[in-house]
Amino acid sequence: MGAIAAGLAVAGAAIGAGIGNGVVISKYLEGMVRQPEMTGQLRTNMFIGVGLVEGLPIISLVMAFILMGR
Repeated sequence: MGAIAAGLAVAGAAIGAGIGNGVVISKYLEGMVRQPEMTGQLRTNMFIGVGLVEGLPIISLVMAFILMGR
């Protein structure tokens, strides 16, 4: 049962991270097209956002390992 829970947790986090990254990057591109002079600042904010979005699957993977260990 723990293996199923771990697999579902990791799969859900991966899907969520994929959607989140898509939204963050699409908004970055939209902002870059509207204001090309802000490209540097927008890129920095995009990388911070992508890093925060990628934190969820990493935490989920750690929780899956904890569930598998029990």
